[in-house]
Amino acid sequence: MDTARVAAEVVAPTLAAGVIKRRPWVMAVADRFQWDRPAISLLRALHAKYGKGPLRLRIPGRDIALVLDPGDVERVLEGSPSPFTPASIEKRAALDHFQPHGVLITGGPRRADRRRYNERVLESDSPRHSLAGRVTAVVAEETEWLLTHNPGRLDWVAFNEMWWRVVRRLVFGDAARDDVSTTALLDSLRKRANWAYLSPKARNRRSAFQHRLTELLDRAEAGSLAASIADTPAPEGVAAAGQVPHWLFAFDAAGMSTLRTLALLATRQRQAAKAMDDLDDEHHRYLRACVLDTVRLWPTTPVLLRESTEPTAWNGDSEVWRAGTTFFVFTPYFHRDPETVPFADSFEPEAWLDGRIEDYPALVPFSAGPAGCPGENLVLLVTSTVLAELLRRAEYRLLAPRSLNRRETLPATLDNFGLRFTWFGWFA
Repeated sequence: MDTARVAAEVVAPTLAAGVIKRRPWVMAVADRFQWDRPAISLLRALHAKYGKGPLRLRIPGRDIALVLDPGDVERVLEGSPSPFTPASIEKRAALDHFQPHGVLITGGPRRADRRRYNERVLESDSPRHSLAGRVTAVVAEETEWLLTHNPGRLDWVAFNEMWWRVVRRLVFGDAARDDVSTTALLDSLRKRANWAYLSPKARNRRSAFQHRLTELLDRAEAGSLAASIADTPAPEGVAAAGQVPHWLFAFDAAGMSTLRTLALLATRQRQAAKAMDDLDDEHHRYLRACVLDTVRLWPTTPVLLRESTEPTAWNGDSEVWRAGTTFFVFTPYFHRDPETVPFADSFEPEAWLDGRIEDYPALVPFSAGPAGCPGENLVLLVTSTVLAELLRRAEYRLLAPRSLNRRETLPATLDNFGLRFTWFGWFA
């Protein structure tokens, strides 16, 4: 019965919303009925009922372990890629639709080479990527274009168009600014990826996307990640171009979080004042913390999957799970459990700056461990720069949804597609 409840209240709503590409109409329903709240409550109840250690879900023919304890999240993520590989069967089936050579679904020695290559190009260890000056210039141009062409109003459609112009210019160069056909191809492949192994692969479409990707990268326009790829030698088998689809995938989630962060700042005076003080900080530390806490509140990756490559012992070696077990981490539960996170339902960017976050290893907005997002710092650079430019140029008032008001308790689910603002001010 508990397995059935997890399937109905956690797995089904997550899949319905679209794990790889969000479905706007489903997100609207999820927001209206706050789908994440009962899922979080259910997992809290299961943790209280069964105690520590992963919970075996009774799925015929599969070993599925539902992770319920924060310490186990840390163990599973820190143990990647062995004995807990991120290349689970479900993830391989989904991501193979549009990134067959991506590091997340690569195993063995080749994975290490691809991971190192991603880290070098994305400059994972640097809070400020070498393209930071270029990011600032591109974002300034595109935010001005956005506000000029949308006087007094802002919604998801307008913001998303601007966001992808920024992304295409940063990844491929200025010539790709209006190349919506390439990103539309990726979107169509990601929609199929939502169905994983239940949908046949659109091989011709994937081939057309990969061909277009190669053309864009071959130009290696200065001031773009394409140029960084051209300047970074790739060991045999890395498939440098094959890493780019996942970067674009990640930037889509980053756009969702950016507009959600703007909505929070439009409705929270204290944090908005601190954000304004942050505009002259070239590292935008406070705005980065705002984005991190937004992703904590509404994870863009609601499920983290790891598959064991060998038998693993739990509960003091009293329980052994065999190799091939899928470990299922539902991040909204860990991020929003008020029993373990005192600020679970509040916007608390300061926690990412004052050291408190170290006490909560299961708060993983960008995943964690050796398989954590290699583009985290680059994403935070772009998102914080966009927010800084928007705040510098205007003042925003949130029109919808009404659930995001000035109350301290924030909604468990937030539909980014339904965000609407009016804005005031003069910008140069």
